Amino acid sequence: MASQTMGNWQCVKTLKGHTAKVNSVAIHPNNKTLVSGSNDRQVNLWNLQTCKCLYIFSGQAEAVLSVAIIAIHPDGKIVASSSQEGIIKLWNFQTGALLATISGFSPLVFSLDGTMLISGDQGGTIKIWQLDSSDNLPLIGEWWEILGVEPKTHPKDVKLAYLRLAKLYHPDINSSVSAKTAMQAVNQAYQKFQQQLKTHKTHN
Repeated sequence: MASQTMGNWQCVKTLKGHTAKVNSVAIHPNNKTLVSGSNDRQVNLWNLQTCKCLYIFSGQAEAVLSVAIIAIHPDGKIVASSSQEGIIKLWNFQTGALLATISGFSPLVFSLDGTMLISGDQGGTIKIWQLDSSDNLPLIGEWWEILGVEPKTHPKDVKLAYLRLAKLYHPDINSSVSAKTAMQAVNQAYQKFQQQLKTHKTHN
């Protein structure tokens, strides 16, 4: 297909997978993963580099009006979708597991630390959802995914990413149970990075 140009913007890729109107898209912070919601009641997860559909979440009974995605969350990597019927579903996008079903409408957005989900509602209200303090679910993924960096990121930048997250979840600043869990996961991720770095130096 020939590329389309609009001013300085050029259409370079077209993703095909939905069978009806696409209502919402959201991009992962790593700029490599996209999630889309459609009238076909599907939520599709895409690899932006290969243009391949990685996973299809098909649990919604009505058209999907809004989607959101978050990289760091006390329950792992999350895709959220809201449907026309007023149902929000949250999935772990690494395992495909359905994590929760709550009542709410579009639009959807996660807080930057992943501990809050904001949804629209009928009657001119906004709902703020927060992880239940009784949950004790670890962050999952490789150390670089948890720290929000690439595997070959310079050690100084890895340390900066770790310090930024440590400040966010430090018990002196954030006293929630979910923050404590996240802090443990961030510490473990940084320890794994240091072990890998030490092993690499030993072999060179």
